[in-house]
Amino acid sequence: MTRTDGALPSLSFEFFPPHSPEASLRLWRSVERLAPLGPRFVSVTFGAGGTTRDRTNAAIQTIVERARLSVAGHLTCVGASRAETLAVARGYARMGVRRIVALRGDPPKGAARFEPHPEGFASGADLVAGLRQLGGFEISVAAYPEKHPDAVDLAADIDNLKRKIDAGASNAITQFFFENEDFLRFRDACAQAGISAPIIPGILPVENFGRMTNFAARCHATVPEWMHKAFARADSPETAHLLAVAIASDQCDTLRAEGVEHLHFYTLNNPDLTYDVCRALGYAAAPLAMAEGGAA
Repeated sequence: MTRTDGALPSLSFEFFPPHSPEASLRLWRSVERLAPLGPRFVSVTFGAGGTTRDRTNAAIQTIVERARLSVAGHLTCVGASRAETLAVARGYARMGVRRIVALRGDPPKGAARFEPHPEGFASGADLVAGLRQLGGFEISVAAYPEKHPDAVDLAADIDNLKRKIDAGASNAITQFFFENEDFLRFRDACAQAGISAPIIPGILPVENFGRMTNFAARCHATVPEWMHKAFARADSPETAHLLAVAIASDQCDTLRAEGVEHLHFYTLNNPDLTYDVCRALGYAAAPLAMAEGGAA
């Protein structure tokens, strides 16, 4: 990636583990497409209770060995004891992974609320403390500019974030958002609460507006009315793609002007839109040097 005096923020991309041979090819195409942009790291998600553990590990190992990228493995508290959770972290370390995105995790499917495993970590902060004691990892945690759905209010949510940072996390990656003012107010409130760790904005380029709004409703992320109107006027897939690139690149440009030094993209294993956004922002692609091997 070509950068001039740090003018462009560093990048990271989130992928999810494949569930089929076809999805494995799609994941590897995503890696091949986005790795030439020179991300600082990529992350691979992890299902509740380790439901995607084997697929996550296989994807991480392939990305590390073939693309030679720095990978952050996700890790949750859901449905596992402390010993089982830390065993996953040790497994990451054996694969050369030195970054972890530590999450409390969502309740398993069918459960109304999060319930800690009787022998497990009780919270995200508890998990961070356990990983910190294990040692050897750079730890990221989640942050919510519009408040986590389970939090009483935003102030309580920020207090929880501070506990995670104080427990040993080095930065926080936010849920996606579409109004930069929400992120900037949240960042200011975090600073006022004594949080000095970087707050990294999570960016979701909109590939399919209908699916995104359903996803946003589950995450309690606001989709502003102007976006509904804009996408309603997009009368072809090509127009919708150009609109999505314009919205995301404008969002990132504004964040950059506000001092953001790192952008984290939720790719949903659909690389072309994220790639086009990054190219619109001025990132240059370099050839990807890959080791020999098969797809993820």
